[in-house]
Parts: sequence; C-alpha cells; structure tokens
Amino acid sequence: MSDPDGARKVGRCPICGRATDPAYRPFCTRRCADVDLSRWLGGVYAIPMTGPDDDEDGEDSMPGSEFPPNGRLDH
Repeated sequence: MSDPDGARKVGRCPICGRATDPAYRPFCTRRCADVDLSRWLGGVYAIPMTGPDDDEDGEDSMPGSEFPPNGRLDH
C-alpha cells in the first residue's frame, strides 16, 4: 500500500475537488470547511426518515407502556 517512490498521495476537497491543505484537511481552504459546516447546520446532510416510527417524542410508539400519558403512577 505504500508508494514505491515515497510520494504522498494528496486527497481531494469534498466541496470543490482541489487538493487538500493539511491545515484544513479534508478541505482545501477555510472557506470550503465553512461551506461544509453550513451544510451540516442547514440540514443538507440530514438523513430523511420515513415510516410510522417517525414520532420522536415517543408517544403512542409503545402500546401498553408502564407509564400513563400524564406521566403519573396512581397506585
């Protein structure tokens, strides 16, 4: 797996495709790193969810749960 001539392979920036800079790896510049961060924060890289299990708060997802909907156990 090593290069026979000792040359190090240069990766490519995932945003623009230019050679990466070790200071901003895996990006080429601070700008491309910021573009990537903006995409993450904006939800561009979000994984879409489909199906009946989309309920994030957990209500109605577990029929017969030990806790009633009001959260109190009145025994």
